[in-house]
This record gives sequence, C-alpha cells and structure tokens, in this order.
Amino acid sequence: MSGRSLRFEWSALTGVTAIVALLPAWLVTASVVWLPFGWWGKVNYWQFVGSLFLLFILLFSRPVQRFVLMRLLGARNPTGREQAILAESWQPIVQRNDLQRRQFVLAVVDTESLNAFACGGHLVVVSSQAIEQLDSKQLSGVLAHELSHHLGLHTVALTITQWMILPITVLSRVGMRLRAVAENATIAFAQRIPLLHALGLFVAAFLHVASWLLMLNVSLATLLGNAASRATEFHADRRAAQLGFGNHLLAAMRNWDAGAHRTERGNVWQRIFESHPPMRLRINKLALYLRQYGRA
Repeated sequence: MSGRSLRFEWSALTGVTAIVALLPAWLVTASVVWLPFGWWGKVNYWQFVGSLFLLFILLFSRPVQRFVLMRLLGARNPTGREQAILAESWQPIVQRNDLQRRQFVLAVVDTESLNAFACGGHLVVVSSQAIEQLDSKQLSGVLAHELSHHLGLHTVALTITQWMILPITVLSRVGMRLRAVAENATIAFAQRIPLLHALGLFVAAFLHVASWLLMLNVSLATLLGNAASRATEFHADRRAAQLGFGNHLLAAMRNWDAGAHRTERGNVWQRIFESHPPMRLRINKLALYLRQYGRA
C-alpha cells in the first residue's frame, strides 16, 4: 500500500486519551472564563464551550499555523540559505509521492540538538542544527518521517491537547499567585481577627489545592500523550520507508545516535514521561523492517 495517502492509524487514536483526560480541567477552566460572559452577557454556558471547541478547527488552517502556532512553538521561517537546503531535501519527497508542495509549511527552530517535529495538519519544523549537520539524503529521511506523522493523522490529537493545556496552565499559575496574595494579606491584615484569619487561610488553601489538581490533570494527560507519541514514532518510521526514504532516515538516526552524549538511563518515571522511544530501539526496528520488506 502506498504511504503517501492520508490513513488514520490506531496509534493516532491513542492520542485521544490525552484529550479525554484533559476534559475535566479544561471544562473547569472554560467555566472560569465563561463567568463574566454568563453574568453580564447572559451567554449560555454550553454555547460558550461549543464555540471554544469550534476554535480548534482554526488551528488546522495553514494561515493560523503559520502565524500563531509557529510563534507558540518558537519556530521561524527559514532563511534563504536554509530554504534552499530544505527544498533540495523536500522536493524528492514531493515528486516521488505526488504531494502538493504548498500543502505543508516548513519552519526552523534554533537549537543545538538534532531535532524535528510535526504539529497541526501542516507544520514540519526542523532544528537549525539538523539542517547544518545532516546531508541532503539524511534530511530527506527526517522530513519524510515528520510528513508521515501528518499522513497518519498523528498530530491532530497532539495539537488539540497542546491547545487545551495552554489555558489550564495559565489558570493554574494565576491560582498560585492569588494563593500567595491571600496568604500575605492574611498575615498582614487578618491575624488579629480570628474569623478573617481563618477565612484567609481557607481561601489560600482552596486556591492551592485547585491549582494543584489542575496541574495534576495536565500531568496525567501529558503522560498519556507521551505514551501515544512513542507509539506513533514507530509508525512514522515505517511510513517513511513506505514513502521511499527508509534508508535515508536510518542513516540520519545513526548519525544522531553516534553523536549523542551517553547518559545514564533514567528512572522509571523519567522514562514513562519521555515522548520518544530510545533511538537505538527505533534504529533496530527500522533496520529490521527494511530487511524484511526491502523498502528503499
């Protein structure tokens, strides 16, 4: 089967678990945002929530991804030199698989590590170090891998999850700041009045627990999302091979693995929160796949 067509994969479905896990915290956040609209604007709560969900659709338009998501991700447009390098590696993928060239947006993030990632339905982001260090074929392999995330619809749930996390995190930080204000006000003004002192401590404790629960919800969703992300990496590696760039990707991964600084294996909590499987495991699985199926 050709790897160039959009095809929903089960690994993409696992990312929905993160969205489901985030719903309680997101609905609480939406309720707090809705309060002024409900009190003074007489806006129906469920209509308000539905409108927020409809905004998710805008995240998957190219203009929004180019001008909003790129800035949130700290990415930028390629320089003239980088654009030429990326075009040399991207064009063979487009030509070999009959893809519309303008369907995807290539961007660059400034970092010293070899890295690349896909986001939304169109963004393919490559690190400046990857552009400098990888040769044209290896870079084609990396771009084919990230393109495979889009073709497998892996990035849909991830993008929605990241967008849901943003207001939850903001509300949690506001809650923590208000807790500190409540504690300081209690110490400064209410210590001599037992009722006010108790009320101030209750408000501070409530804000602390509420903010902690919000971030606990985010941590759970992150754990589930990273588990889904690890599964999609293997699918994207195989699809890159189906696109015809398996050996190029394998060479790029070996390049990265050879230059990576060896560190001690983290504890179990560090490992389960990692968003990518070990590079050596990916190399072995992709090499086995290429031997078995003879992909290019």
